[in-house]
Amino acid sequence: MSECTHDCSTCGESCGEQQEPQSLLKEANPGSHIGKVYGVVSGKGGVGKSMVTSQLAVIMRRRGFKTGILDADVTGPSIPKAFGIHEHVRGNGQALLPAETKTGIEIMSTNLLLERETDPVIWRGPVISGVVQQFWTDVIWDVDYLFVDMPPGTGDVSLSVFQSIPLDGIIIVASPQELVGMVVEKAVKMAEMMEVPILGLVENMSYVACPDCGKKIYLFGEGKTNEAAERHKLKLLAQMPIDPALAALTDAGSIEDFQGDWLSAAADAVEGK
Repeated sequence: MSECTHDCSTCGESCGEQQEPQSLLKEANPGSHIGKVYGVVSGKGGVGKSMVTSQLAVIMRRRGFKTGILDADVTGPSIPKAFGIHEHVRGNGQALLPAETKTGIEIMSTNLLLERETDPVIWRGPVISGVVQQFWTDVIWDVDYLFVDMPPGTGDVSLSVFQSIPLDGIIIVASPQELVGMVVEKAVKMAEMMEVPILGLVENMSYVACPDCGKKIYLFGEGKTNEAAERHKLKLLAQMPIDPALAALTDAGSIEDFQGDWLSAAADAVEGK
């Protein structure tokens, strides 16, 4: 018998100390009511993941559901700005209470805890992962659908979310640039390794619509994300254009006023239609 490493998950021996692998999932706050939980992920930054997260929460709220956003992008939080929220979150002595947007969407983000929202978050990986877990365990949520705005890539924080929060599924956001196939594949493989279902893909910045004739102009080429979806047998849920009106509303903190319906199919997938 080889020397025991006390790591039963990789051990082929049978002994009295053999143990089943322990789940790393964390319990939500006892005061919370949480229905389904969906992560919005991307293999790289700058593809509009937070934009998709925000719009999904808005659409599901318009459909009559209670929605919330757990902003797990700790070092690059943009969710509060999109909704025009600048105040600090409050507590009740035992737990944190999420901020609420003007339509009642619950939000928890690092920016709502900082003294000044422009202060940088200069924390090491384990600290950041711990904060994300606390957004799940120490916050009282009352939502039918909770969307987790994940950090880009497949690093510490993404792994922590997959392992500690019981995700019902994820949506992968990608852009149509040349590397999108590889980027999507990384996100898909991580989800498969973590055994989390993938609802489908959303392609952002797909095209620009001519303001005069409405013709679609594909600035980065056409069809790459569709090819990636077919390769992995996933649904392409939406192709979102570059829209100056949406960007302006987001900058103004008024994303809830946007009326675009590009993510209707993605919202249907979330709702189980």
